[in-house]
Amino acid sequence: MKTLLITRPLPETVIAAAQEHYAVTVRPETTPLSEAEMIESLQTYDAILPTLGDRYSEDVFAAVAGPKTKVMANFGVGYNHIDVNAAAKAGILVSNTPGAVTDATADIALTLMLMTCRRAGEGERILRNGAWEGWHPTQFLGMHMSGKTLGIVGMGRIGQAIARRAHFGFGMEVKYANRSAKEMDFPAEQVGSIHELAEQVDVLVVAVPGGADTQHLIDASVFAAMQSHAIFINIARGEIVDEAALIAALQAGEIAGAGLGVYEFEPKVPEALIAMENVTLLPHLGTAALEVRTGMGLMAVDNLIAFAKGEALPNKV
Repeated sequence: MKTLLITRPLPETVIAAAQEHYAVTVRPETTPLSEAEMIESLQTYDAILPTLGDRYSEDVFAAVAGPKTKVMANFGVGYNHIDVNAAAKAGILVSNTPGAVTDATADIALTLMLMTCRRAGEGERILRNGAWEGWHPTQFLGMHMSGKTLGIVGMGRIGQAIARRAHFGFGMEVKYANRSAKEMDFPAEQVGSIHELAEQVDVLVVAVPGGADTQHLIDASVFAAMQSHAIFINIARGEIVDEAALIAALQAGEIAGAGLGVYEFEPKVPEALIAMENVTLLPHLGTAALEVRTGMGLMAVDNLIAFAKGEALPNKV
């Protein structure tokens, strides 16, 4: 039986499904693999199920001559932590889990939008600290999200799911920046550039994949283009945003607030962001629901099963 390394603990249903086709080793640690562990894994296992933070870089693949590993089934839709070109040169197939994360991630985007626009985090902190003195008409006045204009950078599956929720649920006008136009079941206007989009919207959401092509896609110039009352949301990958530029824009009042579920140097979060009451911070909760994580794991295992049977991977990247 072929051997499989699962790099983090996963739901038992997922592990049981994998064990029907592989001799499975589950690494008990919840932290990312070290470089030494990644090199050893390529030498030891026929298949690997890695996830976010397991940075299989070009150098890691180059360190192993003729790796035993032939397939890597990533747990997650984003795979920028794996150098896919280097994997291909090493004869290793890579898959991911598109679709399984869409709705859950879109839900978190709406959570961040609402929490930031309506100052929910600030209100809860004041209440929990015993500092709430009771209701009055001008307390915690935030942005009424209904009817506002939403801008989405990246209109893929997740971007469309966010837009659909915002349009049908809150009556928001939708505009987007994307490489190509999209046909959808709701009205949405494609805008020529990210900067043009930033100028026109009340809430700007980033929903593009991570990777070298999108690193610091959202920089100081984008924040400068936004309206001073606008809110910025990131549920994609932390490195897409120049975090220092975001902090500077918030401190200067160029934008009104931000809602973040991912961070440039995750799990490190700058103290400057933590100190700001107009910033909502969540610990990468995008897919944090048991049924969602189970679905992701089973999709990853489906790719491993297909490989074991000599079939094409359903979700090859």
